[in-house]
Amino acid sequence: MTTLSDGDLAAVARVLADAGAAPVGPLSATLIAGGRSNLTFRLDDGASRWVLRTPPRVGRTPSAHDVAREFRVTSALGATAVPVARAVALCEDESLIGGPFAVAEFVDGRTLQARDELEALATGQVHAAVGALVETLATLHRVDHVAVGLGRFGRPDAYAERQLKRWNGQWEIVGSHLPDGVRRCASTLAERLSAGLPEQRSTGIVHGDYRIDNTLLDLSDGGARVAAVVDWELSTIGDPVADVAMMCVYRHPAFDLVIGSPTAWTSDLLPDPAALASAYEAAGGVPLVDWERHLALGYFKIAVIAAGIDHRHRLGASQGEGFDTAGDSVGPFLDAGLQLLR
Repeated sequence: MTTLSDGDLAAVARVLADAGAAPVGPLSATLIAGGRSNLTFRLDDGASRWVLRTPPRVGRTPSAHDVAREFRVTSALGATAVPVARAVALCEDESLIGGPFAVAEFVDGRTLQARDELEALATGQVHAAVGALVETLATLHRVDHVAVGLGRFGRPDAYAERQLKRWNGQWEIVGSHLPDGVRRCASTLAERLSAGLPEQRSTGIVHGDYRIDNTLLDLSDGGARVAAVVDWELSTIGDPVADVAMMCVYRHPAFDLVIGSPTAWTSDLLPDPAALASAYEAAGGVPLVDWERHLALGYFKIAVIAAGIDHRHRLGASQGEGFDTAGDSVGPFLDAGLQLLR
């Protein structure tokens, strides 16, 4: 599904009205390009704008498209220093438009996904954007999740163990069609991670998918600030070190295969993972203990995510750049994880 029908939009309008945000006119919907998981639409009524997120209609994997989770965490973070789009409405009745959906206010800002978009910025603006990204992640990790109402958002302990179990389960669903050598690498990496999981010494809200193109940046006046952090479907309560590790593993060149073109986040203009990690700690983030094992777990996770994109593409659920090359990135990500544990 890449469009919303008139009937779908009428149903969405009713949900908005029930949430106290009734449209003043008929809604129109525009698919926002760039998603590799949930579908994202901009809604307009001629006076106001919103963003609607809903899972793909086929090829879903368990818990990987959780718009209710996004809605809950952004609702809780609305009163904190973490910039998020204001949560407006959640509908878990799949009969209305064919799946659950969440609606948030539209936030003006730039999403830097393509490498040429990043490289068009002045050097100072690139540095400012990186600083804002790192500081925002450190700010998120300082939020008291219990105080903001997320005490039951996820188990606070054994995060790495739960992550490995979860992504192993996802792999069983999405990895079976990949070459034997790739599947052997996945099994080996999972076994080595299981034999030496990173120790958890801190607990907080983790985004789970943090990088430059999962933020909206305000680039006015030659500076850079994070206007909103988006794509919270993988968020939970867990080990903040894992969040930093995921931000860093996305710097691997194979991420370009997931997107299908040169990406902003793999650009050589940006700091390498070691420099990003140092900047995060300098910004007041948690100590990065068991760093290499967290990175290895991150590489396993991104390999499974890429395999899931390839899985949905093979089922005919998605078309376009990146969907047909994501599978080629799985092996390199797994190899990177294995290198860290050898």
